[in-house]
Amino acid sequence: MNKQIVHVSVAALVLIAVLVVSTTYWQTWAVGDLADRQGNAISLVARLTVDRGKILAAGGTVLAANRKHRKHGLTTFTRVYPAGDLAPQILGYSTNAGTTTGLEKALDDYLTGSNTNLSNTFKDELHRLGGQTVHGDKVILTLRPAIQRAALRDLAGRCGAVVVLDAKTGAVVAMASTPTYDANLINQPGGYEKIGRISGSCGDASALQNNAAQGLYPPGSTFKLITASAALDSGAYTPTSRFIDPGYCIEYGKRVYNSSAPDSPGGHEAFGSVDFSEALEHSINAVFCKIGMHLGAKAVLDYAKRYGFYSLPPLDLPPSAINASGLYSKGKLYYPKDFNNVDAGRLAFGQERMLVTPLQMALVAATIANGGVEPKPYLVQKILAPDGSTVSTTAPQMLGRVIKPQTAAELNRMMQLVVQSGTGTNAQIPGVAVAGKTGTAELGLGNVYDPWFVAFAPANNPRYVVAVVVEKQPNGFGGSIAAPIAKDLLEKLLPR
Repeated sequence: MNKQIVHVSVAALVLIAVLVVSTTYWQTWAVGDLADRQGNAISLVARLTVDRGKILAAGGTVLAANRKHRKHGLTTFTRVYPAGDLAPQILGYSTNAGTTTGLEKALDDYLTGSNTNLSNTFKDELHRLGGQTVHGDKVILTLRPAIQRAALRDLAGRCGAVVVLDAKTGAVVAMASTPTYDANLINQPGGYEKIGRISGSCGDASALQNNAAQGLYPPGSTFKLITASAALDSGAYTPTSRFIDPGYCIEYGKRVYNSSAPDSPGGHEAFGSVDFSEALEHSINAVFCKIGMHLGAKAVLDYAKRYGFYSLPPLDLPPSAINASGLYSKGKLYYPKDFNNVDAGRLAFGQERMLVTPLQMALVAATIANGGVEPKPYLVQKILAPDGSTVSTTAPQMLGRVIKPQTAAELNRMMQLVVQSGTGTNAQIPGVAVAGKTGTAELGLGNVYDPWFVAFAPANNPRYVVAVVVEKQPNGFGGSIAAPIAKDLLEKLLPR
């Protein structure tokens, strides 16, 4: 046998042995020490020499790529974000100092090519030893840039968020959060500080926070979808159950009034004799207050948990980039031990101490649109190896049945009435049946509210779900502020 081949073979075997031993050592015995020394110069240089994989939107728009540098015989790469401020809170960032957030963090193993098996890892090590560049995997997302950009444009600089889901699969079509920022600032001198000074029109928001998945807002009357689910699914009420609405309900000896009518500020609506469908159509607080007191806080919260409240939505982002919806006290999520301490009447129409994320409310609407079964949301459509072969493809999954098919169908019809002749008429689309629910969340700031709207369309065969919240709007009713945003996005998504 050729001596040169023998030498190469022996060297290869030695390298394999060294790799196995060193991998075992670093992953088992020295993992704690390694974690403490992640910022050391050697690991940073090693990361900078990896050609980090690109992140692309659906359709091929490049969202994250690399800029190549050659100095002193060493090839390094720095991260750039060609789409600028399109989706920085989702992408996160990868800095020259080795810090990662968002998808850059969640998918770091793929993007750096270190997710592979021993054979491929050995090949990468040989590339490194031979001075060759290691290439990471390419990630293709479900985001559609035109819809993402339209959502940002519709928010118009106001603090808030928009989530658009594929109703049947759970794929995230858009996830916009404002205020936003240009992700390229991250790797520029003083850039992080510049981002920190962005506070948006509401004056206290962080541009770094993904309001769609992390932002916690009182849901207002969009939460009535949860209460209605509990009322209908349990059999306690039907869409034709009758109520008398005097304009208020009485809790603890005090009157809790309906919302002020948008066209007569300061007054309170009173509808008299109505059925359950009309109560949702016109978002009558007094009726839902009575329903909540009858069902009890535990029943309402149990249905909220069915929808995924009190747990993190299983999205591709790091857990630290997602918040759970539920009752909050002093900034912490809590589930009551004593339900007598929960105001069931106010809870029923989305006040009390209930806080939700736009993503969670989009999932509530998606569950109703999907016949009572909740789809699992996802951002990553596909991951490709450097040679173009497929590493993984996301198959749509369902999280399970939340409500009965009959309940979902009844809620669908009731939500259509909201848009046809109720509080959500500003979401009407000619020739398309839209199902929706408005929300106008009280903030304790006088006539300043968080307006909401959740919807799906076409109602008879839902394809897309939209959830919108806009923060701190004077006289900001869901029907007048948030519903037109949902309408615009649905019009862009649906063929006419």
